[in-house]
Amino acid sequence: MNLKKYISSCIFFSAITLFATSTPSFAQDTLRSSKVITNTQMLGIGAANILDTYLSPEEYTGTELRYISHSERENGSRLSRELIHQAQLLSVHNRKENNNELGGFYNFQYNWQYALQKWNIGEGELLLKAGGGFDTRLGFLYNTRNSNNPAQAYAQVNIAPNAIAAYRFHLRKIPFLLRYEVQVPILGLTFSPNYGQSYYEIFTRDNYDHNLVVTTPTSAPSLRQLLTFDFTIRHTTFRIGYLGDYQQAKINQLRQHVWSNLFVFGIVRKFSINKFIP
Repeated sequence: MNLKKYISSCIFFSAITLFATSTPSFAQDTLRSSKVITNTQMLGIGAANILDTYLSPEEYTGTELRYISHSERENGSRLSRELIHQAQLLSVHNRKENNNELGGFYNFQYNWQYALQKWNIGEGELLLKAGGGFDTRLGFLYNTRNSNNPAQAYAQVNIAPNAIAAYRFHLRKIPFLLRYEVQVPILGLTFSPNYGQSYYEIFTRDNYDHNLVVTTPTSAPSLRQLLTFDFTIRHTTFRIGYLGDYQQAKINQLRQHVWSNLFVFGIVRKFSINKFIP
């Protein structure tokens, strides 16, 4: 199996898994229970810092563009669900600006969250949630000058707890929402070539060499945090904020990280789905 076939297979099986998990849930939401769904479509732009010693010992810096679809599903109880899709495009260069790397990643998160407590503070209400779920990532990084080992493939799945603090308040009868969310993976499984191993050895000669690695916060200390502010203008709710995404690992004697600091902005939509009556 070559690299292109491997990446295609990962994307195919990820799509099948996503369809299998989301389609029945959506059908259950629409036909059997009342739901309130808050969906936010956002774009992010900012700085990226990349290191992958399989491709180069140098850090690369540049620009990242990201699309984010963020959905929360509530049914009136303390338990809610969260679905997040993210697509990243990166273009970075080395310090001498004589070489570039191009990258693309897709991230899917599915979380269950439990409302812990509400407090009335000032003119608003503070809500705390805690939970967690699955965090998956697929992607690639391409070095434009490498003739040997020009590209690196990424595939990983993590179990990741998360926490949310949301403060709703009004100023002059106008609603606002200040929200912070953080997620940290604690156990995962990731793909990586071993030190000095080529993709030709892995996929053409079937030479397995510890290419599926279990990760923990010790070997892959990563964190994703999102701070946003919602405000309404003429019946349309907008969201602006900051996304800090720090994915990193040290496995198979290789070091890699993708650090992103992004300004995000988008539109928030909230709608209800009532019980189906045959």
